[in-house]
Amino acid sequence: MRVLLTGSAGFIGSAVAAALEARGDEVVRADLMLPQAHGSAEPPSGTHRLDVADPAGWDRLLRGVDAVCHQAALVGAGVRVADLPGYARHNDLGTATLLAAMHDAGVDRLVLASSMVVYGEGRYACADHGDQVPSPREPATLDAGDFDNHCPVCGAVLDWRLVEESARLEPRSAYAASKVAQEHYVAAWARQAGAAGVALRYHNVYGPGMPRDTPYSGVAAMFRSSLERGEPPQVFEDGRQARDFVHVSDVAAANLAALDAVLDAPVGGLTAYNVCSGTPVSILEVAELVARGSGVDVAPEVTGGYRPGDVRHVVASPELARAELGFTAAVPPEVGLPEFATAPLRA
Repeated sequence: MRVLLTGSAGFIGSAVAAALEARGDEVVRADLMLPQAHGSAEPPSGTHRLDVADPAGWDRLLRGVDAVCHQAALVGAGVRVADLPGYARHNDLGTATLLAAMHDAGVDRLVLASSMVVYGEGRYACADHGDQVPSPREPATLDAGDFDNHCPVCGAVLDWRLVEESARLEPRSAYAASKVAQEHYVAAWARQAGAAGVALRYHNVYGPGMPRDTPYSGVAAMFRSSLERGEPPQVFEDGRQARDFVHVSDVAAANLAALDAVLDAPVGGLTAYNVCSGTPVSILEVAELVARGSGVDVAPEVTGGYRPGDVRHVVASPELARAELGFTAAVPPEVGLPEFATAPLRA
């Protein structure tokens, strides 16, 4: 298979490229080399430096391509209003421009890197009143140390449930809004062009090659940096926030499975899949697992602080990806997170 891979020099893109080439696929690599992710580094050998939002240059890269694996994106939460145009340009306009170029080139299969952030809050249930959709948590309540979501009927603490791909989409940041928009653009392209797309909703990705101390770093990398300074990892809220952490090698495997599946998929639509480990962990457990692997005798510190806009729990169901893509994560968090404590990172 000949695959055009955008964002090929990034953390996840590099892992996908290596996995594709290891099984004998031909990879056409493209990356803008955004300073936020790469600093002043030059593109790796064989990488085309290309802005996905610029229509010039796509013609030659798309020739003979069987499918596109679209990893390129501006990531991070996007906490300032001033961040909105950047996300709209790189993620929304970039995806729309790529799709138009694919249509012109006759390429009609695409795998999109999406994210768990499209869900906003996860799925919740009350023991007495069943499934409930909580309102956004209020700053005054968080300031008082109440971090849980409560049943709007009786006020009891809501329990989290696994989020399936059919869940409502409720983006709560500029980045999340751009990811929802990307999915909608791909779905519209698939209908209008007689094409097929797969969106992979990554949960919290970690592993070797992760960037150190940048907006592209995840909380596991931040915990690791604290430990390397001899400082306790700072855990927000009460540390009981539930998440799913998935190893980058598993994310690469999911992309290969999706590329194989999309070649034979019926045209006219987009199918979304959670990409997760299937093993929920709390944020405090993440800090403890990274600390265990580091060998540094420093216990995490639960601060009670919070970040506005953060959600309480998001835990994915892995069942659809298992049933339809044949994808099951191979690296559980209790193995991968301690190993991550000493894995090589990028500067």
